[in-house]
Amino acid sequence: MQKYSEQYTYIGKMDREDVYSIIAYIRTLKADPSEPKESVSNFPMNFIIHLIPQKPNFTTKPDEKDIVKYGAYVANQAGCVECHTPDEKGQIIPGKEWQGNREFMLPTGGYIHTSNITQDVETGIGKWTEEQFVRKFKSYADSNYKPAPVDKNTYNTFMPWSYYAGMKETDLKAIYAYLKTIKPVSNKVDKFTLASIKK
Repeated sequence: MQKYSEQYTYIGKMDREDVYSIIAYIRTLKADPSEPKESVSNFPMNFIIHLIPQKPNFTTKPDEKDIVKYGAYVANQAGCVECHTPDEKGQIIPGKEWQGNREFMLPTGGYIHTSNITQDVETGIGKWTEEQFVRKFKSYADSNYKPAPVDKNTYNTFMPWSYYAGMKETDLKAIYAYLKTIKPVSNKVDKFTLASIKK
């Protein structure tokens, strides 16, 4: 089953003014006159869906000079932990945060697994320098960038590189500084598994 990030739960932990800024931006977008089809949820989701929403727990945005705290704040906005943590029944597994291995089904067949982004030097990103970290994101900022085509025997990624490439370098450096405080965990991840192997 495909899994999607519950991004709204992270937005609910942002600074209220940042949330207002998102709303203000959305209101500048061109209106779409089309009428979306009515959403229908099957059992048991038609009951569960009413239990999911949570009240926001707004925080105060840290000063950008406090790079680690600010990095934690930005990483929360980006929902990094959601995708880089394995889940069970749609909920991240406590104690396995940042270790990667969350599974996503690819439309071309097979399954992609997210990377371990703890500071483990062998299976995580412990060897990455700040420059390498920032460059990895910014390499997707080129408007002429086109991802390589994939087929049923190769894999793509669910990582929204092109979106995060638009972040300020200072924000990316802050995320890096925060991730440097994450405890190293040895967890080797097989990036891609063919659907036939899962059966």
